[in-house]
Formats: sequence, structure tokens, C-alpha cells
Amino acid sequence: MKAYSFLFLILAAVAFTSCTKDFQEINTNTNSPSTTRPEYHFTEAITQTAYAYQENAFDRRPAALGRYITLVRNNDYETFRWTSVDWNDIYQRAMIIKTMQQEAVTTAQPVYEATGNILMAFNMAYLTDLYGDAPYSQALQSVSTGNIKPAYDKQEAIYMSLLQLLKDANEQLRTNGAGIDAAADALYAGKALQWRKLANSLRLRMLLRCSKVYTRAFSDMQEIIDNSERYPIFTGNADNAEVVYQGVKKDDSWPGGAKNMIDADFAKTKVSKELVDALVARNDPRLAVWVAPVAATAGSTVDHHQYVGVPHALANPADYNGGEKHQSVFSSFFRQDKATGLKASLMLYSEVCFILAEAAQTGKVTVPSKTAASLYHDGIEASMDYYGVKAEAVSGAYYDSPLVKYDGTQKQLIIQKWLAMLFRGSEGWFDFRRTGYPEFVAGPMAFQPQFPVRYGWPTSEPNVNNDSYRAAIAVFGPDDINTKMWYLK
Repeated sequence: MKAYSFLFLILAAVAFTSCTKDFQEINTNTNSPSTTRPEYHFTEAITQTAYAYQENAFDRRPAALGRYITLVRNNDYETFRWTSVDWNDIYQRAMIIKTMQQEAVTTAQPVYEATGNILMAFNMAYLTDLYGDAPYSQALQSVSTGNIKPAYDKQEAIYMSLLQLLKDANEQLRTNGAGIDAAADALYAGKALQWRKLANSLRLRMLLRCSKVYTRAFSDMQEIIDNSERYPIFTGNADNAEVVYQGVKKDDSWPGGAKNMIDADFAKTKVSKELVDALVARNDPRLAVWVAPVAATAGSTVDHHQYVGVPHALANPADYNGGEKHQSVFSSFFRQDKATGLKASLMLYSEVCFILAEAAQTGKVTVPSKTAASLYHDGIEASMDYYGVKAEAVSGAYYDSPLVKYDGTQKQLIIQKWLAMLFRGSEGWFDFRRTGYPEFVAGPMAFQPQFPVRYGWPTSEPNVNNDSYRAAIAVFGPDDINTKMWYLK
């Protein structure tokens, strides 16, 4: 019995040794590696950023505040009857980017640190543009430091950090831009120069946005303009920062298509009166591309034209002009899952033209071989080209029409920029709150006479991060949709 037991122990020891010798290899799940390569998260970071930004622009508050849409049912966006807005989706995207950058360090691929900085700056800029002060320097640290109650940073500090982040990213890619996986790069197919152009063009956007309060804004813009080799920017529609829609499932389809928006939802999304009137008054060739004519003109009670937009915040918007068959919806151009002429946009060349035109109008910036008038024209032309009506604009003498021919005013310039920025992020709303143009007026059923200037911080913040939330209010001001952020004061 003892001899048998001893032999059993020997055999068991041999067996155990044989098993444990390759234990690490045997117990490694090749389908779920402990570390991943950054390019896997790169695609995810790009597409989630672009798709979320575009979805916001089409059927959320920014579309209503920018006066592109008028909702005739479920119209709290229209009436400014707002509750606080969650920001977890932005921080989740930021966490994906941070993870990608950590993997880039591990795998010695610095190009993904640089491109990650551009994506991080884009997302964090959008966050502070919406909310004002927000957690930034202590954010995304729950895993590394255990900090789940980050302090709020002032918007000014966030902007200064992000502007430097973009500048640094451009330099990183300038000196070492090789190695971007073209197949993983859903934005620019591995072209580092295009990423640099995006970084510097985003800097122009942010610098103009804060130019009222940031004393170096125009000199920083001039530095970019004067050094095109070191700081390349968008120079044509080929540079547009856009992601195509696959149209396979809801998450990768255009937000106005059938996979995201049922017929009833699309029908309640009417074209705003502000947009239709601006297009009609200018005989704008984009009108027929963007807007569907009314189902019937006979029976109209207010507006008997072929294209009819719905005014803001009416008591019974669905009854306006005799009912919904006498109101325009957006055209079939916007009713696709895999939109032929539409992509998820982060920034367009036309926007850069208008940014430079406005800066030149101030007299504080000069652009070689360009004037404010020529840049204004370039911005319109780029938009016409984008929507396939460039020839129509020329044949219809669009640029010489009274409301379009350059008159040197910020009002005219911003109206054209507003048209070009149709469903591009929150740009229409952001420019309106910054400049007052176009001159939108709140409708009769609005809960307040002025348009909101920000989102309220999430309702969860007083519960999970109360000390930081209260400290932020003491610095920023009331957590109210009318409290102006740093660059609007």
C-alpha cells in the first residue's frame, strides 16, 4: 500500500511538471490578448467620434438651436424646456483614445500618440464648448489613480491645454509621421499630412472662437497662416475630415436613414423657416438639394410657396400653414442609410475659408494672395462644390445677387457660413451665440426670450461628484443654460 502510494506521488509529480511547463502558453487565450495594438482602437476612436458628432448635428439640440430644424412634435428642444445633458459618451470616447495612446507607448508606435492627441483635443473641445468648465486635468483617472471625483477645470485652462496639444501633435507628425495603418485610419487612410492639416485647422476654429478674450488669438492664427509648410491647413474639399457611412447597421448608418429614424420621426423633423427663407431669398441652388417641396400648395393658410419652413416654437407647429402636408421636410438626400453625398464630418474646408475670411475682416490677420472677400467667395464655392451645384451657382449669377455679393459685414459672412455648416456639429449654434448672427428670434412658446448658450451639467454630478460640482459653481456661476462661458463673456 505504501509502495503504491509512493509510485502514485512520483507519477503525479511528473504529470504536474509536464502540465505546468507550458502553463502560460496553454492558458493564454489567443482570441482575447492581454495587450492589444493601438490601431485596433484607432478605428473605433475615429468612427465613434465622427458618428456621434454627426448624430448630434442632425437631430439633437444643436440642429434646433442652429435653426436648421423645427420639430412639430415632441418639441422640447424648440421651446428650451431643457433638462441637463449627460456627457458620459464624450468621456467614453476619450477613454478609448487614452487606451490607444497607452498601447502606442507599449508597442513603440508614437504616431498613434500624436493622432490620439488630435482626437482627444477634438472631443474635449466639443465638451467644453457645450458645457463650459468641466473635468479635464483629473478626468479619466479612475483606473490609474482611483480618482472618481475629478475637479472641474476652467474653460480657459482647457482651451490653452488643447491648443498646445494640437500644436504638439502637428510637430510630432511633422518629424515622425510614418506608420499609420491605412486600413485602420477611417479618416485619412494613413496620410500623416492630412492629420496635420486637421490639427492646425482645428486650432484656427478654436482660436477664432476664443478671440474675444484670448489676446494672442489672432497672432497665433497669423503664425499658422505664415508658415504653411510647418502648419499646413485645409486647402480644398479633398482635405475634409469625414468618415463614410457603411449603412450596414444602425450604428454605422446616416442618422436620417431608415435604420436610425422611422418615417414618423423623419416627418416631424421639418425644415426651419429661417433656413428656407434664407435659401429662397438668395435663389440658392442648395435649396432643391436639401429641402423637399410641400406635398400641396392648395389649402395653405399662410405661405403658398413650394418650399415652406416652420417658424420657431409655435403653440401648434403641426398645424402651421394648414397642416403638415403644407410644410417642407428635408429631401431624400438626407433619407439614406449610406448617404451618397453625406459623411460624418468633423471639419470642412468651407469652414476654414470662412474662419480666415472673418479673421481677415477684423484687419488683425492677413492671408497671402487672399482678401476677406475672396476667402468668403471660396467658402461659398466650396460648399456649392460639395453639394454638386457649383455650376448652377455660376450660371445663376449667385455670387452677384444682392444678398450674396460681398459687402464686408460680419452678418453676411456668418449667414453664408451658417448655410455651409448645415448639420455640421454645433457650428451653427456656436457661431450664433458668439456673433448674434443669423439674427434668430425665440418663438412665442419658448420658455425664455433668449437662446440657451450651454448645456447644464449632468444631473448625476451633484450626487456622485458634489464637492467638485459645488466648487465649479462658485467659480463658473449658476449651472444654468444661460450662464455664459469664458469666451462668451
